[in-house]
Amino acid sequence: MPVWLELTIRIAGVVVAFLTLPLIVGQAEHKVMAHMQGRLGPMYAGAFHGWAQLIADGVKFVQKESVTPAAADAPVFKLAPFVALLPYLVVLLVIPLGPGGLVGQSLDIGLFLVLAVVGLGVVSVLMASWASANKYSLLGGLRAAAQLLGYELPFVLAAASVAMAAGTLSLTGIVEAWRPWWLLWQLPALVVFFVAGLAEIRRPPFDMPIADSELVFGYLTEYTGLRFAFFLLAEYVGIVVIAALTTVLFLGGWKGPFGLDTELGWLWTLIKIFAVSFVVIWLRVAYPRLREDQLQRLCWLGLVPLALLQLVLTAGVKVWLT
Repeated sequence: MPVWLELTIRIAGVVVAFLTLPLIVGQAEHKVMAHMQGRLGPMYAGAFHGWAQLIADGVKFVQKESVTPAAADAPVFKLAPFVALLPYLVVLLVIPLGPGGLVGQSLDIGLFLVLAVVGLGVVSVLMASWASANKYSLLGGLRAAAQLLGYELPFVLAAASVAMAAGTLSLTGIVEAWRPWWLLWQLPALVVFFVAGLAEIRRPPFDMPIADSELVFGYLTEYTGLRFAFFLLAEYVGIVVIAALTTVLFLGGWKGPFGLDTELGWLWTLIKIFAVSFVVIWLRVAYPRLREDQLQRLCWLGLVPLALLQLVLTAGVKVWLT
């Protein structure tokens, strides 16, 4: 197969995943939350189990007018939703779905690229908040910047622990080096990475930047129509990305029971991604929003020390094994 054709197929596959997986997670969130909270509304749009709810939401966003405030910095205001989506698209390019090169682009420093690109999410938030010319948006943006920059540290430290254990920065190499007993050995890093990842994508209970009881809707206050929909899509893509990274780094990626890793490795990966996404949705329903002081205390007094202790443990185990 020509190189250009193989590259085109790989990019097309990543784009399809980028457009479909977040919609599936969004639809699942409608249904899971409806069952958990006894909400009947999301069950009526469509003859079977409210299957058309997501379509109805999409039509609603398309019909709404996209308003740009008169005092806003129009170019930056309009560009911010697209900047929010771009980092996650790049990350999906290097996340392996299965063995045998089933990945958009395999890189020896794939984990390094992922950690560098995910951190760019704060740029879109600052663009949206500053360009909106709204004090509530600006306060939300400053909260988001403090949150994302703070939780970036435990996020990186937890990922560094598993990279040290595997002896490689390649995401494919990490999956190949993974063993089931890592579920115990790297459990603290898994908890830190997952919690910090939730804060990175501003999912409840870490949604202080859009606290509606205090900031109207934070940095999203002035956004309507498709621009708001793009920010919402970025949130669901973020769920898929965090779930996929958790799966690849800590849950063995495509490795599964019954010796079916080679034939159905991609299926095991997707099952694990959707299972982790379900936990993300469940946490939204089960836990209230953290206060700003609680959020920062959890980061600096809880996750950072735990991540550092995990690094020390990983280094000790590696030295002992060698």
